[in-house]
Amino acid sequence: MKTVKARRPQPAIREGRAADQQRSANKAGSRGKPAAQPLQTPFAKTGATKKKPVSASEAARNRAKNLPDTGRSSTPATGTRKRGNSTVGMSRMIAQAIAKTTGAREVQGIKTPAEVVETTQTTVVHHGDKSGKNVKRAKRMKQRQGSQQELAFQQILREKRLASTEIEDDRLQKVLAYSGLGSRRDMEEVIEAERVTIGGRIATLGCKVSPGDEVRIDGKRVALKWPDRMVRIIMYHKQEGELVSRDDPEGRVTVFDRLRRVYSSKWIAIGRLDFNTTGLLLFTTSGELANRMTHPSFQVEREYAVRVHGQLTPEQMKELTQGVKLDDGEAHFTRIEDRGGEGSNHWYHVVIKEGRNREVRRMFEHFNIMVSRLTRIRFGMFSLPGRLKRGEFYELSETEVLAATKWAGLTIMGQVKD
Repeated sequence: MKTVKARRPQPAIREGRAADQQRSANKAGSRGKPAAQPLQTPFAKTGATKKKPVSASEAARNRAKNLPDTGRSSTPATGTRKRGNSTVGMSRMIAQAIAKTTGAREVQGIKTPAEVVETTQTTVVHHGDKSGKNVKRAKRMKQRQGSQQELAFQQILREKRLASTEIEDDRLQKVLAYSGLGSRRDMEEVIEAERVTIGGRIATLGCKVSPGDEVRIDGKRVALKWPDRMVRIIMYHKQEGELVSRDDPEGRVTVFDRLRRVYSSKWIAIGRLDFNTTGLLLFTTSGELANRMTHPSFQVEREYAVRVHGQLTPEQMKELTQGVKLDDGEAHFTRIEDRGGEGSNHWYHVVIKEGRNREVRRMFEHFNIMVSRLTRIRFGMFSLPGRLKRGEFYELSETEVLAATKWAGLTIMGQVKD
């Protein structure tokens, strides 16, 4: 037989809710808030009048109007402590953590994220006079990736190293300069000042060192670098207003300020270009390769595109190939080509096998013709790529370096072949 649960009478429910409301109102009044008026039930009497019965839904609406605003619940919890603002506490904890992190960065010398972003955009280069200058690094020219077979062969070449027994002894000033401590001339002055020791003995100018020797400068041990790995070569499109020098007393921008630093060795400029001359400039980590390409005895060709004000006569062009006398001796072009022009500007392509200071300009000035633009477009087997924009560089791949060292008669490590 189905049983039905007995329901409480409706008036009893209303009376219970009224009692709960009265208790809540009393507690709110004790906190300083005005007490809410008790809800009158249909059976409560006030004076001689009798109220109409109120429905359950209407009674609930009336309770909601009269209940105190606790912010969380209609019935405040008893016996609990009021909590503080959690947001304020969290903000205080975050501020303390940031302060600790900033202090730790200052102690360890770590740059803040803002400083790191600023450093990647502009690099400050400091010189001997302690003056800084803002120099933007050269961008790398975009290039396509080679085939899988070529990449695998390049990886094999990249991992090759010379054993210490295969490295020959070399002059001290040359090794110190190769290790990035300064130019050879600077290192010669340091050695002559008796500031360098080898194995505890004072070094002299011209002495040689080998891998494993303990070299110290002013008592501090120096980590020597040796050409024990593959030669690196980069092609840089030099801009006007850049010096081919490591330091400039006047604080002007140098090409070495533009290049990225090499940690295993240092960049060596293969030849020079004048302050206002643009075009192809080669850098390498092999001093032997630089010597092979710049020494007059090897007769390596350099080709220039020359724009002048005026025009040479056929007789003058012939004389330039036969030789003209300059202040520092006779000079001549191996080849000269007329490339035409418009108006007063005329273009020539010339080939020369030496690189004296301002030699091409002085040869044209010999006929009172001023050079308005000079660009080197080829040096030996290296030609200026058309996609290489001014201020950009391109590093040769391992296979290209292998072909270059073979052309120069050197090993892939930059050593002279037996």
